[in-house]
Amino acid sequence: MNLTTQSLSARTLRRALNFWPPFLFNGMRVLEWSDDWRHARVRLKLAWYNRNFVGTQFGGNLFSMTDPFWMIMTMQALGREYIVWDKAGEIEFVAPGRETVYAEFRLDEAVLDEIRAATARGDKYLRWFETEVKTAAGEVIARLRKQIYVRRKRGS
Repeated sequence: MNLTTQSLSARTLRRALNFWPPFLFNGMRVLEWSDDWRHARVRLKLAWYNRNFVGTQFGGNLFSMTDPFWMIMTMQALGREYIVWDKAGEIEFVAPGRETVYAEFRLDEAVLDEIRAATARGDKYLRWFETEVKTAAGEVIARLRKQIYVRRKRGS
């Protein structure tokens, strides 16, 4: 997907991701994305075409459903004066996903203040974000961590 998110609204990007082949053809859907980029909610349906060998949620899809959100949300919230990239990711499988699952992302102002303070003099900053993938009843299926690289652009 080659979109410049700086010029898109959250609503437009939500719609684009819902038709993006890795999401569309794997049963993923962005249900919500707030206009201020601070909250998003994603669903991954369990279907015949996206199950693993034993009939549960495919681990790659559990990771993929969470992949772009922390980077995009941080990038949009901080603005054009910052460089933001995904740096690392990890997943812990907690229970078999035997049904539709959800992931929710909330970016707090305190985290943004922490990033701004750490990068104020042009230093790079690495920040881990955590997400749980859960069933509708709240059972944790997986825990994911994404590390985001942030640095103020030179001259900003």
